[in-house]
Formats: sequence, structure tokens, C-alpha cells
Amino acid sequence: MGDKKKDKSRVTLWELYLTKEIGIEFKACLYFFAILFFYCVVRIIGGSFVADMLHMMEMILACYVIGYIQVYLLWNFDEADALGGKEISGMVICTAVYTVLSYLFKWFDRNLTATFIFAAYVLLCYVCVYLIYKSKRYIDDKKLNEDLRLFQSEHKK
Repeated sequence: MGDKKKDKSRVTLWELYLTKEIGIEFKACLYFFAILFFYCVVRIIGGSFVADMLHMMEMILACYVIGYIQVYLLWNFDEADALGGKEISGMVICTAVYTVLSYLFKWFDRNLTATFIFAAYVLLCYVCVYLIYKSKRYIDDKKLNEDLRLFQSEHKK
């Protein structure tokens, strides 16, 4: 009977995989929104209130592919505990990929100014997401420590 309880409390490979997949889904949506926002701002500044659906499809596909690369090959850098060389290089690599794709697929009509500003924007997004994840971990740690203190005080009585 103890073995069954132990098995239920242990994280399975399926749960680990599912956790990574949910993280990739979340990242794809988050980065797609950020990129689409920038794209729309550039379009509006250029005098157009129309967004190209093909561009949006390219953007979301790029976000998913880069999400997989980020999680499985580049150390899931935006969820790292600290920013070191490895994490910064991951940010730069992914920013470069997004920038090259934006130029190749003419998201900004191959306007170099918009493309370079986009690169800086994506890099800033990565830094902001890193800070958000770091803050969330800090808050979660505080909550867990408080729960542990409450649990310990309840069981001392």
C-alpha cells in the first residue's frame, strides 16, 4: 500500500514532458503576442491598418519552433535562476533567428531600421520574461516557505 502512495507522489516522465509542452505553448503565445504587437505598431506608423495573415502565420510558427529550440536545446534560458553567459547567448541566438526571419519573410518590408529596432525589442522581451519568471519563483518560494511553517506549527501541537 505504501508503494502505491509513493508512486502517486513521484513525478512521471509523462508529467515532465507535459510540463515542458505547456511551457512551450505558453512561451509561443507570449512571444507571438509581443511580436504581433510590434508588427502592428510598425504597420500603423507606416500608415497601414491592415495586418498580413501570412505574416501572422509565419510569426506563430516561428514562435513554436523557437520555443522548442529554447526549451530542448538552449537550456530554457528565460526560466534560468541567473543570467550567465549561456543564458545570454541563448537570448542572442533566438533574437538573431527572429530577426533573420523577420527580414526574410518581409514582416517589416525589409526596412533595416524597423528590423534593428525589432531585434532590440525581442532582446528586451527576453530580459523582461526572465525577470518575470525570476519574480514568480521568488514569490512561489515565499508561499511554499509560509505553507511549510504553517504545516510545521500545526503538527507541533
